[in-house]
Amino acid sequence: MNVPFVSFLPMEHELDTELRAAFERVYERSWYIEGKEDEAFEKAFADFCHVNYCVGTGNGLDALMLALKALEIHAGDEVIVPSNTFIATALAVTYTGATPVFVEPDIRTFNIDPARIEDKITEKTKAIMPVHLYGQPCDMTPIMEIAKKHRLYIVEDCAQAHGATYKGQRIGSFGDAAGFSFYPGKNLGALGDAGATVTNNEALAQKVRALGNYGSDYKYHHIYQGNNSRLDEMQAAFLAAKLPHLDKMNAERRRIAQLYLNGIHNKEVILPYVIPEAEPVWHIFAVRCKRRDELEKYLNEKGIGTNKHYPIPMHMQKCYADLGIQQGELPIAEEISATELSLPMFYGITDEQVQYVIDTINNFR
Repeated sequence: MNVPFVSFLPMEHELDTELRAAFERVYERSWYIEGKEDEAFEKAFADFCHVNYCVGTGNGLDALMLALKALEIHAGDEVIVPSNTFIATALAVTYTGATPVFVEPDIRTFNIDPARIEDKITEKTKAIMPVHLYGQPCDMTPIMEIAKKHRLYIVEDCAQAHGATYKGQRIGSFGDAAGFSFYPGKNLGALGDAGATVTNNEALAQKVRALGNYGSDYKYHHIYQGNNSRLDEMQAAFLAAKLPHLDKMNAERRRIAQLYLNGIHNKEVILPYVIPEAEPVWHIFAVRCKRRDELEKYLNEKGIGTNKHYPIPMHMQKCYADLGIQQGELPIAEEISATELSLPMFYGITDEQVQYVIDTINNFR
């Protein structure tokens, strides 16, 4: 049996009529930037996240960077980020001129460990950027308490967590702002690059919008040294077509994840842990195994697609050599990078395919 790591085909076939109608609507209107589709999607996504404002951006990295810039994070500042995440989290900080400060995760959840944050706070620290990695919500209550105690901003990285909740509250509605990615592989994915910043702060939303539009508040009037990062009409229309189906598709991912959690019983494979009162959306189903590379080779030979998130930790990447962090200084991030393996997880995977993955893993020796 063949089980791809990910496939968009089941979802695209199900939504084919709506996606084609979205394309035709934009094409016939012949208006491609800052139009009715963008406006409608921004309102719908803000409502979905239970926040007041949404500003479309060109991608998820820009959504985070523009939020930080709007909060006036700049050179000389520091921002707390997890040591285990996709590099876009740290790059968003770097592009403001500030310095990312890495805090180790809880190895069970892969997310930033709140108990380790305060040790890394200095007089230069301006914000905490919790990442809801793999669609698993962070433990936000202690993080919010730390931020309040030290008067720090919170910018949530929700790039992989569309629709996840913590204590019944939507991820993305906790901090001063949050950034989402709509990269095609995300739970809510565009048909190209796209992103959004969400917030409850009207002034912040207006500033993010201006910063993403060349720093302009109205045409040819530039109040900031801005960027060009806007959600185009075509992607907004595709996203608006998909959004009403997101909760249903996330529920299916939860069902698939439960099959994995109930079915995998190989002692060499460590299953993900979900913190109390969190409801993940399982963008990635990540396991750990000391013999990760052997397990991956074995699964691939059996026709099962896999991925590694992420095989080289950020502090060991050449682009962050200037931070001077040596191998061994962030051992939990390094352990995750060496042992994490992502199993097939997508809307439309069949129960037979899931059971084949389970049986194959259980037979790994």
